[in-house]
Amino acid sequence: MVARDMTSTRLLAAYRPRASRHALFALLLATTIAGCGATCPPSTHTTATTAAEDPAPEPTPAAETGGETTPTADASAMVVLDGTPAIPPALHTRLQQYLETRAATAESIAADGSSLLITTRFADTAQVHQVSAPLGDRHQLTFREEPVRAAAFYPNDESAVLYQADVGGSENYQLYRLDRRTGRSTLLTDGTHRHPGFLFSHDGARLAYTSNARNERDIDVWIGDGRAPGQLLVERTGDWHLLDWSRDGARILLLEYVSITDSRIHVLDVATREVRRVSPEGVVAADRAAVFDASGQRAYVASDRGSEFVELYEVDLANPSSEWRPLSRAIPWNVEDVVLSADGRTLVFSTNEDGISVLRTMDTRTRRITAIEGTPRGVVASLVAARGAPVVAVSMGTPTTPTDAYVLDLRRRRLERWTESEIGGLDASASVEPSLIHYESFDGREIPAFYYRARGVPEGQRAPVVVYIHGGPEAQSRPWFIPIVQFLASEAGIAVLVPNVRGSDGYGKGYLALDDGRRREDSVRDIGSLLDWIAQQPELDASRAAVYGGSYGGYMVLASLVHFGDRLRAGVDIVGIANFVTFLENTAAYRRDLRRVEYGDESDPEMREFLSQISPISRVDRIQSALFVAHGANDPRVPASEAEQIVRAVRESGHDVWYMLARNEGHGFLRKENRDVFTELAVMFLEQHLAAR
Repeated sequence: MVARDMTSTRLLAAYRPRASRHALFALLLATTIAGCGATCPPSTHTTATTAAEDPAPEPTPAAETGGETTPTADASAMVVLDGTPAIPPALHTRLQQYLETRAATAESIAADGSSLLITTRFADTAQVHQVSAPLGDRHQLTFREEPVRAAAFYPNDESAVLYQADVGGSENYQLYRLDRRTGRSTLLTDGTHRHPGFLFSHDGARLAYTSNARNERDIDVWIGDGRAPGQLLVERTGDWHLLDWSRDGARILLLEYVSITDSRIHVLDVATREVRRVSPEGVVAADRAAVFDASGQRAYVASDRGSEFVELYEVDLANPSSEWRPLSRAIPWNVEDVVLSADGRTLVFSTNEDGISVLRTMDTRTRRITAIEGTPRGVVASLVAARGAPVVAVSMGTPTTPTDAYVLDLRRRRLERWTESEIGGLDASASVEPSLIHYESFDGREIPAFYYRARGVPEGQRAPVVVYIHGGPEAQSRPWFIPIVQFLASEAGIAVLVPNVRGSDGYGKGYLALDDGRRREDSVRDIGSLLDWIAQQPELDASRAAVYGGSYGGYMVLASLVHFGDRLRAGVDIVGIANFVTFLENTAAYRRDLRRVEYGDESDPEMREFLSQISPISRVDRIQSALFVAHGANDPRVPASEAEQIVRAVRESGHDVWYMLARNEGHGFLRKENRDVFTELAVMFLEQHLAAR
């Protein structure tokens, strides 16, 4: 439904919804937020709900934006647009193919390797499908209005599938058992609280999952049989994740996450409920992933404890304080995900090498490491090993093709594609392949960035530029397929630069710490240095530049407009932070301490003053550039009040703001219909203010 308010120049649009993993540190939410949507790799492993069982979220009142009164819509309107012009039909036509791209993520592989569970979107939201042959038909299993986040085969029951979902982007994930014979789902969790992770024992007899049901803050471990609600197994304080279950079912590897630079491996004895720390005391390190060996007596751990980068180690669990044996020291890049083959003879892992993934195997007897030849040049998003066959499911995407599911045959050392996701009929070979550049920042440090050159710019003319900034802040921009970036570079004649400013992951723990505490604005200065670099390029027009980013990237957008407003024509802020103090006070309780480690504790008077000083809301009078703000009303990470206050303040300073509020979304736009509206508005906004062709 689209209705124009005839008494003003504003357009009010109300869109009703149609009826309708394992990589623990895959921190790509920022990119999901900022435009790749269903084509992005997955985030942490979890599961979903069914439309009939989930009440529709209560409509959230439209934000008070200051200045003129915000238009009100029909109470059932799920998206309210305020201050935005009408979207021309011609723009929708130009964008149509890019809006119809989709991706497929391998969530689970059958024990014998004969079929995959994937999540992909055919209608408005991602759902669970089964694929039983390479490039075979995708057989849809769930038909929910809400997106499904993850899924798994029941190891001992082919008639059942476990899956996970939330409602309205709340991130309060629930677990469901789908009976494939009847098509009906049974709720296994409480329907209210957050259940972010799950893990089956190898025999499938037990299901472990995590929950904050006890106090809505700390993450505990629960256990059940996967057919009925489970019971609390152990209480924990802080943020805890399930990593692996020993093959005899006796023990579970847990990860205690304190911060991106401080996380510890523990072993949980299921029978005695004893939790024993594996990571040595007194050593601050990031232990990011771990799996048991076949005997359960040793573990393979990805950790940065012995070097600048995350390496692979072998650890004796009976004596974890003894020397950790380094296995991948010759590879000066981060190890990402790690899985062990069914026979225990092959460890499969990926490394992040300047943003590009390299898929490798290690023979657990000889410890010889070799790369898998013929792997596409892109990003490995997840690895899932079959329980009874020498195969591993791999989710992988490239800059010109969305994430798809592959299967790695360990005997033949061959990677075979199992899904080929549609890209709206676009010619993938005609997409823009980014080049990796490095530019010098204010202190002489080299900053990496992916550069998408604009196509079709007339000879003698310079292209306008969009600087696309990731969130996190401890995330990393990787070369995966992002439809809006491809459209800007391929169709709109707008170059896109995607930097990994200081504080980004993937370049060593020293680089990761460069924006901590009172050095927060040094990363903003990196954007200023990138604008300097742009001005030196003969093919780029530095007078027509914009910034674009989501979550922490939204803060970077606002901060860039504060510091470099005379050099930036426009900014697109998606679910961004406007005020660090109110953000920390209002973010979900289970996240607050985690974010305080990164940004500082707002309850400390000196730090509170500093955080207030660097918050864009405190210097809103400096924002002179055009601004587009978009947010989800149910965002538990960065509350929608952050958008409300920056929109109100900028308008009170005398400037217009485009504002989009999605009432049925959280930290980003996961529904296709909402993402389409946002993408159309963002492209229109950028083309208008950059005077693009």
